[in-house]
Amino acid sequence: MSYYSFEGLRPVVHPDAWVHPCAVITGDVIIGPGVYIGPHASLRGDYGRLIIEAGANIQDGCIMHGYCDIDTIVRESGHIGHGAILHGCIIGRDALIGMNSVIMDGAVIGEESIVAAMSFIKAGFTGTRRQLLVGSPARYIRDVSDEELGWKQLNTREYQDLAIRCQRSLRETTPLAEPEDNRPRLRGTTDVRPKNQRNKDP
Repeated sequence: MSYYSFEGLRPVVHPDAWVHPCAVITGDVIIGPGVYIGPHASLRGDYGRLIIEAGANIQDGCIMHGYCDIDTIVRESGHIGHGAILHGCIIGRDALIGMNSVIMDGAVIGEESIVAAMSFIKAGFTGTRRQLLVGSPARYIRDVSDEELGWKQLNTREYQDLAIRCQRSLRETTPLAEPEDNRPRLRGTTDVRPKNQRNKDP
């Protein structure tokens, strides 16, 4: 694992969290129970404190960083998509940040909100509950529907379950030269595909 202390501050990782061996966790970082931290995520607590609350996930290639006068926080069950950047901001409970989005200093994303992929949230933005935010700079489009929130929550539960599955079974290995006969397929615990794609074989 790539954990580094910085000026005497060591990262704090709850025993029920799972951090990929390729992630880099530095300094004043606090990771709560049931959290999933994906490969190549960088959580750099060398200016301000980073807090990832229970059941949240920080996916592959994400960056978290901040300043000394503000905590950067992902609240409970926050869902941070691949390649997103969080800098000195607060992500509300049960909110989703889409892939490759950027959330800037002092921004607050409201609980149960969704930031669309590749969106840019300007510094100082203050959101409210259940907003759908889209674009660069992002703007409010409409409220998040019950169906969209349900889809988000299914995806988040998948990552909470993935943290457990990785603790149980992820091991460094060497590759095979070719696939085995009758190679099994991985299945999640819930079906998070859009409705029109469910119950179809890959």
